[in-house]
Amino acid sequence: MSPPHPFHHVGVAVESIQAAAPLFELLTGHSCSPPEDLPAQGVRVAFVGHVELLEPLGSEGTVARFLERRGPGLHHMAFEVPDLAAELRRLEEQGIELVDREPRPGAAGHQVAFLHPRSTGGVLTELVQT
Repeated sequence: MSPPHPFHHVGVAVESIQAAAPLFELLTGHSCSPPEDLPAQGVRVAFVGHVELLEPLGSEGTVARFLERRGPGLHHMAFEVPDLAAELRRLEEQGIELVDREPRPGAAGHQVAFLHPRSTGGVLTELVQT
């Protein structure tokens, strides 16, 4: 059995990174990174330590829908993997439902893919290859 993957971050959906950053800076003791737009995913992201703040770029997209349905809060948890494509194949063979069948560009130049909450105990899970 392979060792567990290291925790990478938690994603928190927010209406505004600028408004949310001071709280997470206070809680983590870290400064907020400059926001980065990811238009393909419909979000602007910034990191405060191991917390990724997710602000929708418009009224469309998964984070915008999440905020509309649930309001601000925990969106996903993420784990770092050394070979994302291989890990997706391995997990699918084990019956895990994939949101992304192939890695896609994420924040900070990383490759990412998501696992469906139906297969992960109700928690949207992101895999990150740095």
